[in-house]
Amino acid sequence: MALLAGVVCACQVASATAPASASASPTLRVTNGDQSKQIAVTRHPDGGSAVRADQLADALGATFVADGGSQYHLQLAGYRVDVGVGSRFAIAGADTLPLPSAPYRAAGRVYLPFAFVSDALPQLAGGLVFDAPKAELRQFGRVVTRKPLPTAPAARNEPARAEPARGAASSSGRAPAGARQQVVVVDAGHGGPDRGMTGPLGSGAKVYEKDITLAVAKQLKEALERRGVRVVMTRTRDTLIALTDRGKIANEAKGDLFMSVHVNAANPRWNSPGSARGFETYFLAEAKTEDERRVAAMENESIRFETSVDASRDDPLGFIIRDMAQNEHLRESARLAELVQRGLASMHPGPNRGVKQAGFRVLINSFMPAVLVEIGFGTNRAEAAYMTDPDKQRALAETMADAAAAYLTQYQRKVGSGS
Repeated sequence: MALLAGVVCACQVASATAPASASASPTLRVTNGDQSKQIAVTRHPDGGSAVRADQLADALGATFVADGGSQYHLQLAGYRVDVGVGSRFAIAGADTLPLPSAPYRAAGRVYLPFAFVSDALPQLAGGLVFDAPKAELRQFGRVVTRKPLPTAPAARNEPARAEPARGAASSSGRAPAGARQQVVVVDAGHGGPDRGMTGPLGSGAKVYEKDITLAVAKQLKEALERRGVRVVMTRTRDTLIALTDRGKIANEAKGDLFMSVHVNAANPRWNSPGSARGFETYFLAEAKTEDERRVAAMENESIRFETSVDASRDDPLGFIIRDMAQNEHLRESARLAELVQRGLASMHPGPNRGVKQAGFRVLINSFMPAVLVEIGFGTNRAEAAYMTDPDKQRALAETMADAAAAYLTQYQRKVGSGS
């Protein structure tokens, strides 16, 4: 994962240097042989710079295609890169690269962060190189993938059902002869005296996060087992499990993936907090927005029920900085989070709040690709009813199981069964 560290640094440098280039000459040059076009560079709302996606595609001789909702892809000959408005990732087949800021939409146009041009495209594709001093993207040959990649996900905003891959479990529930059965660790958030979120806001019967997460986690276990995956649960009843112990359980089980299920709650200081809705998927990294920090603080509050834990010593961001082993899984966790979020977008009635990152204690000690899924807002009356409906819980679990199975299949194809 040394490449990932370089990618992140390169993105940050590009984001920082692009405005300076833009101030001197607010254009990006795109060159292909003796053909050259210049496109405007504008300021990104979150800082740094951005370019219009359709203008970039035209300059490259490519197409920028809407896949529905907030999803798009750039198609250049046989090469495809998927992006999403509000999502800080560029995806090419099984490869995912983080971006320092997300694509956004303004005046009916989609804008891509400058790092998509300066870093993501050259990293993901052969035949493209970015010359930073000249602010120039050069196409010096046929654009191809840098290594064989699986077919890009279908354009319906959902992961395809996983097919058995070499070394992967079959749909019958049995792994191929001689192959290790893959293990997914499923974590039901909160439990015991830690009720987690209480909702919905207003009068009426109350629901508790700990009950919803356990019900969905049990359904997720069954759904994964039907896909031939062995499942380890961090809890199967209403009991308190320390946040750091959940990761230890995953490590001892030699898990391939860790999936933690949670229910979101609105910030009471928001305007009309009871109307907040939607789903989002997190991976472990330093939070970049106030809302990401808010959600992490809310979920990390469970530590107050753990009398033996020193909260200051176990500061989550301190762990992120010190624990390089966890950082090795950043890229794969981001990929898994994107697949989960895409799957939920295909069936969840709430708005897609995107893939996010924050310092969750429950993910810190899980040394494997790990995500935390906020399946909805329990403070919202409609979503509380949705998440307590057994049929809807089953549908949520099936979708998350599809995403996990798709990720495992793609990963096996990428690294081969001998890795």
